[in-house]
Amino acid sequence: MQSPAQLDLVIFGGTGDLAMRKLLPALYHVHGDGLLSAGTRIIAVAREARDPASYRALAQEQGEIHLGKDYSAINWATFAEHLDYCSIDARKADTFRELAQRLSGREAVDRVFYLSTAPSLFADICRNLHAAGLITPQSRVVMEKPLGHDLDSSREINDQVGQFFQEGQIYRIDHYLGKEPVQNLLALRFGNMLFEPLWRRECVRDVQITVAEHLGVEARGDFYDKTGALRDMVQSHLLQLLCIVAMEPPASISADVVRDEKLKILRALRPIRDHEVLAKTVRGQYRAGAIEGKPVPGYLEEDDVPRDSRTETFVAIKAEIDNWRWAGVPFFLRTGKRMQEKLAEIVINFREPPLAMFDTPAASSANRMVIRMQPEETVEMYLLAKQPGDVVQLRPVCLNLDLAETFQTRRLEAYERLLMDVMRGNLTLFVRRDEQEAAWSWVEPIMEGWRTAADRPKQYTAGTWGPAASNTLLSSSGMSWHEEL
Repeated sequence: MQSPAQLDLVIFGGTGDLAMRKLLPALYHVHGDGLLSAGTRIIAVAREARDPASYRALAQEQGEIHLGKDYSAINWATFAEHLDYCSIDARKADTFRELAQRLSGREAVDRVFYLSTAPSLFADICRNLHAAGLITPQSRVVMEKPLGHDLDSSREINDQVGQFFQEGQIYRIDHYLGKEPVQNLLALRFGNMLFEPLWRRECVRDVQITVAEHLGVEARGDFYDKTGALRDMVQSHLLQLLCIVAMEPPASISADVVRDEKLKILRALRPIRDHEVLAKTVRGQYRAGAIEGKPVPGYLEEDDVPRDSRTETFVAIKAEIDNWRWAGVPFFLRTGKRMQEKLAEIVINFREPPLAMFDTPAASSANRMVIRMQPEETVEMYLLAKQPGDVVQLRPVCLNLDLAETFQTRRLEAYERLLMDVMRGNLTLFVRRDEQEAAWSWVEPIMEGWRTAADRPKQYTAGTWGPAASNTLLSSSGMSWHEEL
């Protein structure tokens, strides 16, 4: 990768979990690869009073924890030379003077403002940056999700930030788009002629997108109960993955051309409204169970969660796309907490051959493509081949592209790739405002249907694959989830 020019990266929420767990380790790797220019500064911003030296000590302590075997004291020492700290109260304009002093005389250097805070602070931060004269024409702002809790609140945040930054300066981050297998999906689809004739309703039976987590709500009970799996995962991560799978070949890989094609898919999603909500969606909530042999509490027993909460920790949806390529092909979306495995994958199940000439196993396990994003990053193709012997009998075989094994290079973390794109000014992997609003427009009727429904989320035991009703969602069409094939 080409090293971007020097810049000033200001991280609001610089002492928070995301900064310590993801952002600083990603920047450490960028530095280790020789891609952090000598004049680049990383200025962490937070409310607590501390000097730069104490912040570097804190960052090093957390770096050792989160980098694990990748941590090197020698490399960290040179990386820490880029680190600075500034105490700011995001709601108080006068506290931005210290940051203004730090940036004074560097107006020609690109500035990136990374908002790793609660979205309720985004407007105040941008307003105070503007008041302090810190936003230059070359400045960029990165916003972490969730951007609002519905379409109206999302529009409000975007309107507020849009007063001070143009759309071309705004980077709405979705870290799943930075994962290597997602990039490889684009490469496989549009870099090879092999798949294009098959990537359509005549050949594809169904598509499954799963993002499953081992963890519960941890210490975020109050936040999660106001959010839920539909807002937290489906509206952002899963719909973006669906767009990558289903979009038409773009004329180029430039940012707006790619995002135009994703927007077409979001607008082609068939709405799920009224009585269809209960027929095409399943919401669940985990109860006490076991993860990796250790007992874990149920959602209603978690700290800061109301004992009568109806917030979903699991969602399964049967989505359909009304266009010529995908008409009639179901896209099954699934995400949940306290699931049996930590797993993120896209499964393309192809149709059966028109004529069964051989003694074959169950057709549902025959031809499929699996793009796995976690825990390992692989692309697998399942085919039927003749089993050795004097009888022609077919059995499934797997062609496995293990990205780490094949390329023998260090795997880039999603935030590492996305931060490099921000530094270079590349918007391709970031969500445009009209994309985001189209996603909210599709999700909102589902939220409304759940609000008016009398039933509670269906219970599932922690450490399983979710409520039994999610299996029925597929079995009613003669299909099953990938792990059951």
